[in-house]
Amino acid sequence: MAKTVKARNIGLPVKPPEEVCDDKYCPFHGNLPVRKKLLEGKVVSLKMKNTVVVQRDYLHYVPKYMRYERRRSRIPAHCPPCLKVKEGDTVRIAECRPLSKTVSWVVVEKVQSVGG
Repeated sequence: MAKTVKARNIGLPVKPPEEVCDDKYCPFHGNLPVRKKLLEGKVVSLKMKNTVVVQRDYLHYVPKYMRYERRRSRIPAHCPPCLKVKEGDTVRIAECRPLSKTVSWVVVEKVQSVGG
């Protein structure tokens, strides 16, 4: 019989991954609690181990000139191996406790792949 491992309910409206991992910082298969803040962005770098850089583009209103300016923020986030994220994917990240000096976010869902 095949052993099915159920993903933990993290309390957010995201779809759990089908694959299983043994990462202790995975919110679904490890014991990392996540907070309620969710953000969505595009993966622009995979150069670190188990960490991705997510870029968010947004508009900021400048009242003096009554115009908008484009801004971007780059957020390093932990990426569990069960999610299989590639560069260019759109992902949803959730806030968690600090995992390192710069990483306080974790990838919880792949929204859109590069190909489709």
